[in-house]
Amino acid sequence: MYTLIIGNKNYSSWSLRPWLALRATGIAFNEQKLGFFTEAFTRQVAAVSPAGLVPVLLDGDFAVWDSLAICEYVAEQHPDAALWPKDAKARARARSIVAQMHSGFTALRNTMPMNIEAHLPDIDVPEAAQQDIGRVQAIWRDTRAKFGQGGPFLFGEFSIADAFYAPVVSRFTTYNVAATGAVRDYMDAVIALPAMQEWMRDAHAEATFVPEDEPYRTHR
Repeated sequence: MYTLIIGNKNYSSWSLRPWLALRATGIAFNEQKLGFFTEAFTRQVAAVSPAGLVPVLLDGDFAVWDSLAICEYVAEQHPDAALWPKDAKARARARSIVAQMHSGFTALRNTMPMNIEAHLPDIDVPEAAQQDIGRVQAIWRDTRAKFGQGGPFLFGEFSIADAFYAPVVSRFTTYNVAATGAVRDYMDAVIALPAMQEWMRDAHAEATFVPEDEPYRTHR
């Protein structure tokens, strides 16, 4: 059985992505959670990953790090899970928007860190982050319109693309980003996903404040 090493569920958007891909498709794994900015985190992650970051997937004594690499590895090992769309063009589009999420939207990430337990509707959103918000919402609308038949997710059925945009759905909820129509429908579908509900419950139950992950406030 796999072991997935993750960080705090309230904050770790990169951990959420492969965790959701595994849980939502019923692939069995053991979860090992490490608190950010702790001695145990530094020691245990360094023992299995030269990157020193989470998430890390262990398949026996073989380690895969980086959220996208983990999702790709699992998709190859479990083709029946259909983690990528079956249609070639849909699959290419899914990989395109996942790669865009993996490497882009820096202003959005920096301005709106994932913080599931929080409600922060009044933060200042700079123009660059507003542009990122608009681009993400356009991706959701366009993808749903072209490929979303057959289900409520970006490509109809749940895929790695949804796992990669789930932390953004969480961010938009935390920071009260305006969302209507197809964007709101998609957000509601992601939030209603049983695996996402499980992650969110666990995030609330942590009750751990990590000031390094909350530069916008000094306490809850």
